[in-house]
Amino acid sequence: MTVTDARSTNRFQLGLLFAITSAFAFGLSGPLAKALMEAGWTPTAAVTARLAGGAVAMAVFAGLARPGWVREALQHRRTVIAYGLIPIAGAQLCYYNAVSHLSVGVALLLEYTAPVLVVGWLWATTRRRPGNLTLGGVALAIVGIMLVLDVFAGAHVNSVGVLWGLAAAICAACYFMMSEKASSDGSGLSPITLAAGGLVVGTIAVAALGASGALPLRFSAQDTVVAGFTLPWFVPVIALGLIPTALAYTLGIMGVARLRPRFASLVGLSEVLFAVLTAWALVGEAITVTQTAGGVVVLLGLALARQGDRSDQVAQANWPDVPPAEQPITRT
Repeated sequence: MTVTDARSTNRFQLGLLFAITSAFAFGLSGPLAKALMEAGWTPTAAVTARLAGGAVAMAVFAGLARPGWVREALQHRRTVIAYGLIPIAGAQLCYYNAVSHLSVGVALLLEYTAPVLVVGWLWATTRRRPGNLTLGGVALAIVGIMLVLDVFAGAHVNSVGVLWGLAAAICAACYFMMSEKASSDGSGLSPITLAAGGLVVGTIAVAALGASGALPLRFSAQDTVVAGFTLPWFVPVIALGLIPTALAYTLGIMGVARLRPRFASLVGLSEVLFAVLTAWALVGEAITVTQTAGGVVVLLGLALARQGDRSDQVAQANWPDVPPAEQPITRT
C-alpha cells in the first residue's frame, strides 16, 4: 500500500466514524423531542429549544476551539445563512409539518429519499453516471428503510403531507451537499464555524416563525418521561441541544467533508436504524422482525454502495464528485 492509499484509507475510516456517530446522535432527537411533545410542547417549540441549546453549546465550544469563528462566519456569511435556513431550520420544520399530515413512517421515508436526490443531482451536474454497484446500493438501502419504517402498516397518505415530506428530503439533500463546503484540513470554512453559525441562524429563523404566529409555539414546564424515568423538562432540552444538535451537526459536517456527499448521504440512512433502537430503549417502542430485517438490508446496501464508490475511483482517491480530467491524446 502506498502512502497515498494509506492516507485515503485513513481519511475514509475517520469520515465514516464521524458520519456514523453523527447519525447515532441525530437518531436521539426523535425520542427526546417526543418526550417533550407528550409533556405539552408543540413541535415548533421543541425545534426552537433544540436549536437554541445547540447554538449556545456550539458558540461556547467554537469560542474556545476557534476564537475567530464569528469573523470567519461573516466572511462566509452566504454559506452560513443558507446552511442555517435550509438544512437546519428548513429540514426540521418541513419534517414536523409532514408528520402532522402523514404517518411517521411515510414522512420519514419521504425525507430519506434524500440520498436519491444527492445521487441524481451529482449525476446531472457532473454528467458522470454512478456505477451499477452504487445505484444498486442506493436502491437496496431505500428498500431497507421501507422495511425499517414498516410504512405500509397503518399508513395514511395526504397530498399536502407528501409535499412537506419531499421538501424535507430536499433540505436533507442540501445538508449533504452544503456540508461539503467545509474544509476537512482547516484551510477553508471550518466545520465548527459552519455548525455554530448555522445553528444561530436556524434558531433565529424558527423562533421568528413561532413568535410571529405563523407556527404554533407553546412550551411547558411539566416533567417528562424518558426511558421510564420522570425527569424535569430541562433535562431532555439540554440533551437535545448537546447531542442530536451541536454534536451531530459538527460531526456530520466533518464526515461529509471526508466522504463526499454521495456516500455520506447513504451512511446518513443509518440514522433511521439508530432512531428505531433509541425509541425502543428510551420510550419503549417495540422493534419488529420486519424492522430488524430492514436494518440488515440497509447495511447490505451501504456495503454495496461503498464497493461501487471504490470501483469508481480511477484517477483520484477521495471520490471526487467532478468528472475526472481528460487524458491528453498522443499522436503516433
